[in-house]
Amino acid sequence: MVIEALQTSRLANGEAENSICPESFLSPRQDCKRRHGSNGTIATPYDENCTNEHMVGVSSRDATEDIDTNIQPDVVFKKARVQRELTLQDMYNQDSFDDDDEDDSDWEPMQKHFEIMKWFCTNCTMVNLDDVVHCDICGEHKESGILRHGFFASPSSQDGPTDVELEFKGKYKDLQSGVSFSNRCTAIGFDERMLLHSEVEMKPRPHPERPDRLRAIAAGLATAGIFPGRCHPISAREITREELKMVHSLEQIEAVDLSSQIHSSYFTPDTYANEHSARAARLAAGLCADLASTILSGRAKNGFALVRPPGHHAGVSQAMGFCLHNNAAVAALAALAAGAKKVLIVDWDVHHGNGTQEIFERNKSVLYISLHRHEGGRFYPGTGAANEVGIDGAEGYCVNVPWNRGGVGDNDYVFAFQNVVLPIASEFDPDFTIISAGFDAARGDPLGCCDVTPAGYAQMTHMLNALSGGKLLVILEGGYNLRSISSSATSVIKVLLGENPGCELGDSAPSKSGLVTVLEVLKIQMNFWPSLASCFTELQSLWEIYAAENKKKQIKKIRRADAPIWWKWGRKRLLYQIIKGHLRVRSRGVN
Repeated sequence: MVIEALQTSRLANGEAENSICPESFLSPRQDCKRRHGSNGTIATPYDENCTNEHMVGVSSRDATEDIDTNIQPDVVFKKARVQRELTLQDMYNQDSFDDDDEDDSDWEPMQKHFEIMKWFCTNCTMVNLDDVVHCDICGEHKESGILRHGFFASPSSQDGPTDVELEFKGKYKDLQSGVSFSNRCTAIGFDERMLLHSEVEMKPRPHPERPDRLRAIAAGLATAGIFPGRCHPISAREITREELKMVHSLEQIEAVDLSSQIHSSYFTPDTYANEHSARAARLAAGLCADLASTILSGRAKNGFALVRPPGHHAGVSQAMGFCLHNNAAVAALAALAAGAKKVLIVDWDVHHGNGTQEIFERNKSVLYISLHRHEGGRFYPGTGAANEVGIDGAEGYCVNVPWNRGGVGDNDYVFAFQNVVLPIASEFDPDFTIISAGFDAARGDPLGCCDVTPAGYAQMTHMLNALSGGKLLVILEGGYNLRSISSSATSVIKVLLGENPGCELGDSAPSKSGLVTVLEVLKIQMNFWPSLASCFTELQSLWEIYAAENKKKQIKKIRRADAPIWWKWGRKRLLYQIIKGHLRVRSRGVN
C-alpha cells in the first residue's frame, strides 16, 4: 500500500501534487475535521487550501477542451466563461471587457492586465492593498520587526528597538553572561531544522501554521534575555520508529516518512508536507520525549518545547489539523517509561485535541483535560463534547470543557480551572504534568477568535505548576497571531522561571455561558470524581440565584416598555400606567 501511495504521489511533468494519504486511508474520525459553515457542515480550519486544483478534480482548462471545435473561438471563450463562477483571483487577472467588443487594439492601455498590488501581514497573514501601511485586521505595520524583536517590536511603526525592549535588555544583561545550570533550571527544546517544514504550493494567502511562528517566539525570548540567557537548551534528536509505534500505527508512521520523498504533498486539505516535514516532526517528538525524561530525572525543574509541526490532532492512524506526530502523547509515554506512574495532560488549545484523546481514552495512567471551543460540534474538529469521558474502564479519565461560543476570555478559563481542572487534577495526583499549549485562544488570533491574554496564560501555568512537585512540561501546539503567541509564550516561560504571574484573576466572575458549561461538565464528571459534588451543589445554587434575578430583570424590562406619551392623557391612560409599572393589575389566580 505504501509503494502504491508513493507511485501516485510523485510529481509528473510539473502537474499538481497528490495527497499522500488517499481517501481509503482516512478514518471515520476525519469526517469531523471541518468548521461550521453556512450550509450546516463543518469546514476545515484553513479552508483556502481546499481550492487547490488537485483537490478539485477537473480544471477549467479541461472543461473547455470538450467544447465542439467547430464553434467560433470567440463563442468558445464566452461559453467557457459561463461554465464556471469567477473567483476574486480571476477578477484580478482578467480584463474588464468582453472579447466580442469592437476592435480597440489601437487603445494601448486596454491591452495590459490590471495588477492589484497587495501584501500579506507578517503578524496575521491577512491580505492588504499595497497603499495601506497598517494591516486592516490586526493593525501591524507593513515593515514590522516582529520576527527580529518578537512582541517587543512596535506594531505601529517600522523595525526598531522600543523602550520596553531596551528595559528588558538592561534588566537581564548580567544574567546572560555565564549562567550556571542546575537541577533547578528551565530547559528549552528547539532546533532550527523545524523551520524547514513549510508549505511549498502558493495559495491565496500564507498558511497559518508557518515557520515564522517559531521565529517570533524565539525573537521575543531573545529580546527579553530569557533564551538564550536564563534557560538551558537541550540537544535535539529524532524520535525512533520504536518510540513512535507506542503512539501511532505503522501505517501512519510510514505515511509521514513517505512525505520526505515528495517535494510537496497533503495529508488532508489543511495539512501539508514537504521533503523536510518528516524530519521536523521526528525532531519535535524527540525533543518532547527528552524534555520529559530530563525533568523526571531531576536534571531540570521544568521545560518548554518550542516545536513544530504541532501534534495534538494526530491520532493513532491519521495526520490531520496541521499535525503529523502527537508530541504530547510521545512525551507522556516517555514520562511513564522514566518512572512516572500517573501523567496529567491539560490541553488549552482552542481546538479539541482529538488525537490525544483517542490515544489515551482507554488508559487510566494518563488523565486528559481539554478546554476548547465546541459549539455543539460545529467548531473544528467537532469532537470533545462534555459526555466524552473515556471508554473501556477508563471513564472519567477524559475531561472536556466545551465552550459554546467564541470570545471566551481569562475569567471563564480561570473559573474552569478553579472548579474543574484543579479539583480533578488534585484528586488524580499526577507525578508529571504536560500542557498542550496552543495559543490560538489568545486575543487577536485569526482562527480561535477568543480573548485570553498573556496574563491569563501565566495564571493558568502558575496554577498547574503547583501539581506534580513542579515537574511541568509545556509543549507548543497552535497559535497563529505572531504577536499573541510571542507575548503569551514569554509570559508562560517567565512563570516556569519562578516569576510571579502578575495580576490575580481569581475574583473575576465568569460569563453566563461559561457558568453553564462548567455546570454541565461537573454534572457529568462528579460521577467519576466525588470531590466535585460539593462544588456542583454550590455552583448550582449560584446559578439558581442568577436565573431568578435575570427573570425579574426581564419582567421589569417588559413592564417598562415604551408607550406613546399621549396615552397618558387620553382614553388609554390606564393602560399607560400599567405598562410604565405605576399600577399593578390583580385578578383571580394571578398576581
